[in-house]
Amino acid sequence: MSFFGKMFGGKKEVAPTTGEAIQKLRETENMLIKKQEFLEAKIEDELNIARKNASKNKRVALQALKKKKRLEKQLQQIDGTLSTIEMQREALESANTNTAVLTTMKNAADALKSAHQNMDVDKVHDMMDDIAEQQDVAREISDAISNPVAFGADLDDEDLERELDELEQENFDKEIIGIPEPTPTLPEAPTEDLPEKAKEKKKATTTNAVDDDDDPVMKQLISWSN
Repeated sequence: MSFFGKMFGGKKEVAPTTGEAIQKLRETENMLIKKQEFLEAKIEDELNIARKNASKNKRVALQALKKKKRLEKQLQQIDGTLSTIEMQREALESANTNTAVLTTMKNAADALKSAHQNMDVDKVHDMMDDIAEQQDVAREISDAISNPVAFGADLDDEDLERELDELEQENFDKEIIGIPEPTPTLPEAPTEDLPEKAKEKKKATTTNAVDDDDDPVMKQLISWSN
């Protein structure tokens, strides 16, 4: 039986959780820090007493210095205890963090195992092969649909290129050489008589008028009409 077991009557105590142990260590740290501040204030008081009585009352001054030494020793012990408690608390906090991380990772592993429970790797590979095969079929169908079968399938690329070259040469001739474009329609026929034809027509009218005046029959007809 351990020493602590003998002290507490040999009863087996239940170990506290890491959270409980960390909380207890923090409470102890706070208590020791307050004790540390109290000792520092007492040391300062004893030092002031020694200063005041250094020349007046040496016995009181020596007693104050001895007390100051004892207080400084206690303060040194508290400093060491605080360092030990701080390291222990940090170790417990690290262990607590590791425990939480491991618990989370274990839960994630169990969830992943449960998700893969109804999955077969060979079936997954077969499914991926089927998907790839269907994608190839879809691609072939798209190529077949987009391939011109009845519209323009009998056209010769060389003839099209030859015709395109002729069009380009024609455009070049128009822009660079300046060949006039053919007139699409004939000019309209004039509606008025040409000057020479108008003169001939006027002359013929005058001649006919003179002939009518010289004709005796026409003269007699004219007289009857009057």
